[in-house]
Amino acid sequence: MNKQQKSEVIDFLTSEFKESQAIVVCDYKGLSHKELEVLRNDARVNGTKVQVAKNTLVTVSVKNADLGDIELSGTNIFLWSEDQISACKVADTFATAMKDKFEIKSGIIEGKIADLATVNAFAKLPSRDELLGMLAATWMAPLTNFTVGIDALRKKKEEEAA
Repeated sequence: MNKQQKSEVIDFLTSEFKESQAIVVCDYKGLSHKELEVLRNDARVNGTKVQVAKNTLVTVSVKNADLGDIELSGTNIFLWSEDQISACKVADTFATAMKDKFEIKSGIIEGKIADLATVNAFAKLPSRDELLGMLAATWMAPLTNFTVGIDALRKKKEEEAA
């Protein structure tokens, strides 16, 4: 990789990292190309981006994006998304499926370095759509209960009349 290509990768990653709320660093040693494609497809469906890049280039990109200093070593794959939860969920789901070959190392969430426990905690949170569904169900509960009560009253009155 020549200097211009490295510069292009750094510029691309810096712009992507500036817009992301979560970056997850994972070890992917031992994964086949087919398994990596499964990860990429799952990430695409969930609005998460995935890339394998040199640790030095990512370190420079993270610094350029004003996200602090991150120490990277070994074989790493990087997942990032515009919200805090998507990248963590994708990484956690894939790490569970590929226990021996894929492992979450660390991450950057909302501009702060996060350890494995923090990434896992974010992965367990419900997504925005799930939260909206829960909120709608909560708002609808009184109306549903009222409707069920009125229907039961109607049935009781019909039985008494018969």
